[in-house]
Amino acid sequence: MTRSEALLISVVIPAYNYAHLLPRALDSVLGQLSDDVELIVVDDGSTDNTAAVLADYQARHAALQVISQVNGGAAAARNRGIAAAAGRYVLLLDADDELLPGALAALREQVLVQPALGMVLGAQISVYPNGRERLRVPPAVPSAGPRALIRRYLLQKRISISHGCSLFRRDLLLQRPYPVQLRSGEDIAVFAFLLVSAPVAVLATPLARIYKHADSLRHNRDKAEEYALGMVEAVFSSLPADCQSLRRRYTAQRYLSLFRAAQNAGSRGEARHFYARALRLNPLQALRWSYLRKALRLLFGG
Repeated sequence: MTRSEALLISVVIPAYNYAHLLPRALDSVLGQLSDDVELIVVDDGSTDNTAAVLADYQARHAALQVISQVNGGAAAARNRGIAAAAGRYVLLLDADDELLPGALAALREQVLVQPALGMVLGAQISVYPNGRERLRVPPAVPSAGPRALIRRYLLQKRISISHGCSLFRRDLLLQRPYPVQLRSGEDIAVFAFLLVSAPVAVLATPLARIYKHADSLRHNRDKAEEYALGMVEAVFSSLPADCQSLRRRYTAQRYLSLFRAAQNAGSRGEARHFYARALRLNPLQALRWSYLRKALRLLFGG
């Protein structure tokens, strides 16, 4: 058996201008490498000294594979790494996060016992800017049909999927690449597809430390409506027919999120527009008191 045939897990790290934190991520993986695990870093056109950091690591770790590309965003970098990977499963680790000791061993054990799995969802330790840490254990994923699973994930938010502490089957990632046209939220379309495509296992074992940042792209509201509708299209374009009836409700949910963001930013005209759109799409959802009271304040200046 060749090495490529023996590979079980490919760890892919997309990196863009995180040279100061990349060694932490690299060290957390290199200490767990084995004959059935490979490590690939995709340098997504970094303009800091990421290339120098990777060259230094390659000189000391022959197993490290580095791919350099013109900046295309996180989705493009993930797709490039997945395409180059040889493992049956892929773990996508952000360059500013780190695996915990024993993470790959726990994942290996799970997929060897259940080789049909499409995803393994592990726990994480969330680390906040103030240094506070919180253990997050993903809730169980029930055995249910695609529509029930998508409803639970997209609308009820009772299924939690995150990079760094999740393992994905590579052939499924190749079927549903990350949508490169989205600047944020591009993972939702991929996670939804994976969720309905194969069985899912959940581990209570913490697998990664995930670092939260205050400068998240989610706060950028430029062309917010265009991106929200693009996200809806990306999500539902890959879902089976029995899930399509949820599209209208999910679109309303995205508009309500835009409504909250616009109101918090003091953009009253935008907020009114977004709420009106949500109200037309799904009156029951928009008329929930948590949204309605904010809409009434907009109308009456409260």
